[in-house]
Amino acid sequence: MNGSPLRTRLRERLTPLRERLARLLRERLARTLTRPRRPVPPFDELVRIETDPAYRALFFAQLDAALDERHAAAQTAAVAEIEAAAERLRALIRSPGDHERAA
Repeated sequence: MNGSPLRTRLRERLTPLRERLARLLRERLARTLTRPRRPVPPFDELVRIETDPAYRALFFAQLDAALDERHAAAQTAAVAEIEAAAERLRALIRSPGDHERAA
């Protein structure tokens, strides 16, 4: 026994739909893979930065903000490391006989 008559009818109706969907997907994938890519000039943004004063100002403002953010993150990480090391040293000073637990 292969199942109920309803299941058999559903399978009979869905099989052609599955095959059609698979064919459509294969065709779309083939079109996508064979479509010629639009060429992008290699230094477009650099040329725009050099020639457009407004864009240059925006670019440098965003660059400065990103650098400031990176610097602040590095400082925060360094402070956290120093505070953790200081806490470990304090723990060693408080209980000089128990070096294992502080490390």
